[in-house]
Amino acid sequence: MRLVSMLFTVLTIVALAACSDSTGGSTGGRGNAITVSNNSFNPTPDTAAAGVVTFTWTNASNSHNVTWLTGPTTPANSATMTTGTHQATLQTGTYTYRCTVHSGMNGTIVVE
Repeated sequence: MRLVSMLFTVLTIVALAACSDSTGGSTGGRGNAITVSNNSFNPTPDTAAAGVVTFTWTNASNSHNVTWLTGPTTPANSATMTTGTHQATLQTGTYTYRCTVHSGMNGTIVVE
């Protein structure tokens, strides 16, 4: 019976690991730094302090950009690039953004 219980536990762990997000996306975070890589923004959604948020392109296999959709202010959009950084100064509120090169590559920042 103990062997069956151990086997069940191992299979459950393997099954849960197989269900994880393989797109590199995130379930959320807290901070003023966002990574742009492999067709995803990470973390998103993000909760950030008011002020400068830095997007950093890392290990990007394709070109990406940050294009703001909604928010209490409209920061400047980034250039389309494969490496580098882009900074945006954000006020309190909720912002949404996307990469115009890749449909479905979207992000949200809640600024407190």
